[in-house]
Order: sequence, then structure tokens, then C-alpha cells
Amino acid sequence: MQNINYTKNIEYKVAIVVISREKQLNALNKEVIRDLEIALGEAKKSKNIRSIILTGSGNKAFVAGADIKEFKNFHKEQAFNLSQTGKVKLFDKIANFQKPIIAAINGYALGGGLELALSAHIRVASKNAKLGFPECSLGLIPGYGGTQRLPKIIGQGLAHEMILTGKMLSAEEAHRIGLVNHVFSEDELIEKTLDITKSFHTKSPEALSSAIKSINSCFINSGDSVESQEFAKLFETQNFKEGVQAFMEKRKPNFNK
Repeated sequence: MQNINYTKNIEYKVAIVVISREKQLNALNKEVIRDLEIALGEAKKSKNIRSIILTGSGNKAFVAGADIKEFKNFHKEQAFNLSQTGKVKLFDKIANFQKPIIAAINGYALGGGLELALSAHIRVASKNAKLGFPECSLGLIPGYGGTQRLPKIIGQGLAHEMILTGKMLSAEEAHRIGLVNHVFSEDELIEKTLDITKSFHTKSPEALSSAIKSINSCFINSGDSVESQEFAKLFETQNFKEGVQAFMEKRKPNFNK
């Protein structure tokens, strides 16, 4: 797991999974997704692990987004497979994991990074955290479950505003609207998150697993497939190509109206 730092805290019965691409602001790519999938498998097998903390290395970013270079030249079918495979291998696996997963957001959680945090059962953030979905600025939409999970957490109106405007939220604003459960100082983020995991120790593991499954079941629908289809269609548009090129050149996109 070259892109992941995986450690066990026996006292707290927790696995701490750190995405370790600090120079790339912990951006997601296929190798990171693969390594996270392996880390989840390790934690699932261990009877000593009762929960997982997922975070990013450094204090600048949890995950600043997906690695755009990896898919900027994809065609529609490749884009659809990217979306679906990511969900099956990682995002849905996190959401349906039988042990509680807490996302400790330390800095930027943008695009795919915010989708990763949304997949977790609980989200906490440091005071310097910034959360948002900038995909429409690239001629895209969130493709790893963001359009499905965000409305269920903060409501449809606020989800529309976040995704359609691409606005970035502070940790305090994210807490106010229920996007994160708690806000801690940067120095205390992991310590306070570890304190939350203590509460799982006195609960039946089977009950926690059943509770996660039951809570998730109230949201079952077919929207996930629609998201992947719409995400893929956008790869055929000229505006997507312009959006990605503008991002790479660090300029504002000139979209066709």
C-alpha cells in the first residue's frame, strides 16, 4: 500500500488510514483507490479493530479531489466505467462497511475527496477545512456518489446550491448545515476523533453492523446509475475538454453557451 499509511491503535481498537500523497494534496487516483480497498479488507478481517478513521497526510488536504490527469482524455464508456468501478471498489464499500468509519477532514475535501468523506458514516473536520464540489467548473458533475449522498445529508436545496455554484464551505458552515458532525482544532482533530471511537467499544459489533445496514436501506434507489450515466455523457462535450484544459492552465474556462 504505497499510497496509504495504515496503523492500528490497540488502545482505541481503531485502524487509522492515512492517504499519503501530500505533495499532490492526497488526490485520488486508481492506485489510491486500490490501496484504500486493501486497507478496508485488512480492517474488516481484524477482530481487534472496531472502527476506522480515514484522513489525509499533512494539514493542507484530506483529499483535494481526483487526479484529473488520469481521466482527462477518457471517452464516454471509460468515464462510465470509472464512475461505476470507483463506487463498487471503494465508495459504496465504505458506505456499507460493517464497522463505523469516521472521515477526519484535515484541510481541503473537494470533488472526489468530499465524495470520499460523504461515504463515511461520520464526518468531523478541522477548523481549516474547506469542502466543495467544483466539478461543474470543469464541465462535469460528481461521479462517485456525490449527487446521491449530499442531498440525503444536507437536503436537496442546499445540495443543488453547493453543486451548481461550486461554492466552497468553511468547516463552521459545513457544521451548521449538518455536513460534518463536529469541528475541532487542527492539533486536536485525531485525538478528538479517537475519543468518538471509544463509544463503539461498549456496543455489540453485530448491532453496529445492523444499524449501518438499516440506516443505509432507507435511501435505496436507482439514482446511482443515473449519476454514472450523466457523468459519462459529459466526457463527450466540448465544454468538458475546455474545463479541464483551463484547470490545467490555471485560467478561467471559456464555456460554450
